[in-house]
Amino acid sequence: MSELDGVLGVTIVFVDMNGIPRSRTVPVGRLSEAGERGVGITTLFSVFLSNDAITFDYEPLSTASGEVRLLATPERVVPLAGQPQFAWTPGRQFQEESGERSPYCGRGVLERTVERAAAAGFELRCGFELEWFIGHAGEELAPAHAGPVYSPQAMLAVDEFAAQVLADTAANGIPVGQFHAEYGLAQMELSIGAADPVTAADLQLLARQTIHAAARAHGLRASFAPLVTMQSVGNGWHLHSSVLRDGRNLLAGGDGPNGMTAEGEAYVAGLLRELPALGAVAAPSMPSLLRRRPGYFASAFGFWGVQNREAALRFVPAGAFVPEAAANVELKASDASGNPYLSVAAMIAAGLAGIAEGLTLPEPIQEEPGAWSDEERERRGVHRLPATADEQIAAVTGSTPVRSALGDELIGAWSAVRRGDAAAVQGMEDEDVVAAHRWRY
Repeated sequence: MSELDGVLGVTIVFVDMNGIPRSRTVPVGRLSEAGERGVGITTLFSVFLSNDAITFDYEPLSTASGEVRLLATPERVVPLAGQPQFAWTPGRQFQEESGERSPYCGRGVLERTVERAAAAGFELRCGFELEWFIGHAGEELAPAHAGPVYSPQAMLAVDEFAAQVLADTAANGIPVGQFHAEYGLAQMELSIGAADPVTAADLQLLARQTIHAAARAHGLRASFAPLVTMQSVGNGWHLHSSVLRDGRNLLAGGDGPNGMTAEGEAYVAGLLRELPALGAVAAPSMPSLLRRRPGYFASAFGFWGVQNREAALRFVPAGAFVPEAAANVELKASDASGNPYLSVAAMIAAGLAGIAEGLTLPEPIQEEPGAWSDEERERRGVHRLPATADEQIAAVTGSTPVRSALGDELIGAWSAVRRGDAAAVQGMEDEDVVAAHRWRY
């Protein structure tokens, strides 16, 4: 019996510059053709704004002329447990005339970055933690559980939904590390097991589809938006990574800070140096900027710490209960509005540049710099991460490794989207900005 028995359609999913999944669905009988020739989509998807408007301010994509071929990925077709008549596959974008990978294809950008890492002798492992608000469907903002946070009582209120999430993620091949009620308003969190970078980004997309379907099945509605209210802590999608050479995790077993090897330290130092650009790529939306407040576990400042959950870079060292293979660094300045392929690619490029240049780390910060004076932060070299679209664009275009990994064409489109999104909310109250994005994710 074929694993696609009963499946009627295959949904080919790609991600825009705002982290929003877009898709085309083909009848299951066309899957082979969709993997070889794909389906046509407009080039303008690369300049879609968060509100589904289109910006024409980027000259190469300033008209409605042009076509891209969106190809299915046959080896990554997943029959969806929560949508039994549909299967899911990540999409790959190719230029129609040349047949080459589109410069705006995030998955292609990540594949090339992984290839460069392998050529340099490095392997990466990555995994996402997903946070989301769960509410009752049909109402604008009706929390499905009232806490207490982190409690089994909160989980009991959404018991059937939680059980289906666990069943469907297992059926869909998504390795789950843990699942619990989180700190925010009706917030939940699920961590995905580590995988190679491209698979990790694919799994992030598949997990959100799986969770949305499970919520719908139980009369609920999920929002992965960076903020659902201005008063809440908001939803992060924390990105964990480790770097290996010859199968050995370079973030453990060495003589460097907290057991890092010299190359492992340089990798983390590369991330630290490029934090403004990484935060801009991995958390780019207007609600992301509103969420980035001191004291909200939202990484307002660029610094690293050991198990410091206010740090934009949180190092998780090996220890009595964490084997050396599991030591990792967490990019907390990340959320659902960041294209996962671009977020991972930018992170890898920053880390590899750190290794190539032999960078070293300053002392870790174990406090909350938001409580410091401006003078103390300046003395310690701690600065706010980008707080406006212009600052985000400047951070990305000013980062040599990130710019090199993403490419000037993609950055041009991404920058136009950032300016367009900022213009779209100009003059709006913060709560209205949050409400406008609440159900986009």
